[in-house]
Amino acid sequence: MSILSFPKRGKWGKSSWRGNCSGYIYQEIFSWTRPQLFVDPMCGSGTSIEVAHELGIEAVGLDLHSGFNILRDSILDNVGRQADLVLSHPPYGGMIIYSGEVWGEAHADDLSRCESDDDFHQKLQLALLNQREATKSGGVYGTILGDWRRAGTYTSYMAEAIARMPKDELMAVVIKAQHNVTSGNTVYRQKLPLIQHEYIVLWKKPKLLQVNVLSVLAKQQHKRLTQTWLVVVRLALMSLGGKSTLGKLYAKVAEAAPSRLEQNENWQAKVRQVLQMHTADFYAIERGIWAIA
Repeated sequence: MSILSFPKRGKWGKSSWRGNCSGYIYQEIFSWTRPQLFVDPMCGSGTSIEVAHELGIEAVGLDLHSGFNILRDSILDNVGRQADLVLSHPPYGGMIIYSGEVWGEAHADDLSRCESDDDFHQKLQLALLNQREATKSGGVYGTILGDWRRAGTYTSYMAEAIARMPKDELMAVVIKAQHNVTSGNTVYRQKLPLIQHEYIVLWKKPKLLQVNVLSVLAKQQHKRLTQTWLVVVRLALMSLGGKSTLGKLYAKVAEAAPSRLEQNENWQAKVRQVLQMHTADFYAIERGIWAIA
């Protein structure tokens, strides 16, 4: 099933550990993936490890509070061999601060203490690539995480994680209902739907042994950036009636995508490049005047 709901967390782990995932969720995940060796690099109170052991699955639990730092330490080096399933349930968004509150002292590499969403996105990508490295060819790696709304801004951590990982490896996205969440007691000015779900996102590592993941990600991100520029330029031309001088087009692009311009000092040259390269989308009526093909 692609939607899971377990109101009771079960007997596993510690009920005092806020954000603890239900053991029934792990039972479901293990039934899908059938691992012989399972690794949880952010095991928290140990729910996932307890469930795995009950099912006769060899399991290794690591966590920042017990000395393992997923942003600095190799999972593979710590475990000693690649696993069939490497799954994490990271803290996210600062909804629940762990180091210094749930356990020990405040730690700079605690994902619940990220400076910003961008900081979290980058660190989670590093964590997931660390998990991927520790996964066997043909094995599964993944994460359980949700979204967050605060100060009127909705952040989809799931969407960003998927965008930053190899798209051909995405295996499944499952919706997990959240029960007894603190947001259920919050009154918002606007009538917006409460966030009462998390996602289980799973990727399958390809069986091909020689896959340069850095090259794959670089090409993937370059393609996304190129496609975004294409959309921005085409939208600007559409708003100008389908044709325009370069000067008016520059002004419309500047109006439509200021954040895109901040990332590229040579953005006007980028606009010209998009027009010239995408002949199926644009053509020059005459010098300095372009139209949608």
